[in-house]
Amino acid sequence: MSEKSCNFAAAMKRYALIGRRLGHSWSQRWFEGLFRHLGLADHSYVLHEMASLDGLRQWVEHERIAGFNVTVPYKRDILPLLDGLDPVAREIGAVNCVTVEGGRLVGHNTDAPAFLSTISDLQLSSALILGTGGAAQAVAWALRQLGVEHLFVSRNPQGDRQVSYSALPSAHYPHPTLLVNATPVGMYPDIDTTPLPADFPFSTFNTQLVYDLIYNPSPTLLLRQAAAQGVPTRDGLAMLHRQAELGWELWNGKQKKED
Repeated sequence: MSEKSCNFAAAMKRYALIGRRLGHSWSQRWFEGLFRHLGLADHSYVLHEMASLDGLRQWVEHERIAGFNVTVPYKRDILPLLDGLDPVAREIGAVNCVTVEGGRLVGHNTDAPAFLSTISDLQLSSALILGTGGAAQAVAWALRQLGVEHLFVSRNPQGDRQVSYSALPSAHYPHPTLLVNATPVGMYPDIDTTPLPADFPFSTFNTQLVYDLIYNPSPTLLLRQAAAQGVPTRDGLAMLHRQAELGWELWNGKQKKED
């Protein structure tokens, strides 16, 4: 390789998304569009599917990754592999964005503030969150900032803040103004699946908005179920865009990175 080629390779800025299956993701097109808009021909963003997180640090070093996003199922599994966490990621216990700082991997959670920004226009009193994973914890963090009471819905409920899917709907639980799907159920390519039964009574459950964090497809089967009963719906595309913007700011040092 020539000296000129070596210098160009060193100047390249490589970013990525890691996860087990990434066929659903639109992150690459978002960042490639951003790079074109900013005239950053020396920047790239790739999708890197990983069967496990084994060898993560070696991959980051070998590919000279400048920063990366994390999606299911690794938002929690990655925590032991990181050198630091920002305060929000530490509180939530999940990471979806990692900065690479002098060889140190520092975890951040941009899902939570991104979700918060997309519900700031709503008047909420209570919420049900489908799922208990990293995305669900980010949603719960945002709801806590607004003082909104919430319960998690889980296949295996544990504790007094979780209820089972089989228990819904029930008069024993407050009728939520917001219902959020924070599971990957219904995401491409499994577009004919839904976390709730086809006859789930959204309208009689008094839900004012059904929000699905999934953006591919849009609408999901869950959102179509709700819309068929006249319930307003919202997909996760705006949240995707906002968390990408926040990640870009972190990678460029425009946000406080670590406590």
